[in-house]
Amino acid sequence: MSETETNHLRWYALRTKSRHEKFVRDQLNKQGIEPLLPTVKRLSQWKDRKKEIEVPLFSGYCFVRFGEGGKLPVQKVVGVLEVIGSQRPEPIPEEEIESLKTLMTSVLPYDPHPYLHEGMKVEVVRGPLQGIYGILLRKEKRHRLVIGVRVIQQAAAVEIDVNDVVQA
Repeated sequence: MSETETNHLRWYALRTKSRHEKFVRDQLNKQGIEPLLPTVKRLSQWKDRKKEIEVPLFSGYCFVRFGEGGKLPVQKVVGVLEVIGSQRPEPIPEEEIESLKTLMTSVLPYDPHPYLHEGMKVEVVRGPLQGIYGILLRKEKRHRLVIGVRVIQQAAAVEIDVNDVVQA
């Protein structure tokens, strides 16, 4: 793929069938289409044991990167219900995807969080998440940074020192 083709690729959100997020990610990969499935580790309890499992951060959603004309092959993937957007697919801003990727590679614990429509937009100025943007909120005397994906109205929250952020 040439650099010009890469520059025209945009990120989109896919709504998937229930519990098909990993299957959709794997099918997209097999077709050479770039997926992104943020996950979080959870402790799962069975009758006889406990096991740590990896589950999607945003249940029912997977992200995919494609260019013009790339929607049809994506929609044909088993488990994909729709590409998110009102009239046509709505691209996700690159900085939201980059923030999610940075969060996924950090050592900080993070969890799904209800998407906020209000709150202060902040930039992290130091620490492992330096350079990302999010919404800061206070919860039980702890400071949390919320990284949101507006298109699907989903977000992830991570604990952060309030001194590491400035108003964006």
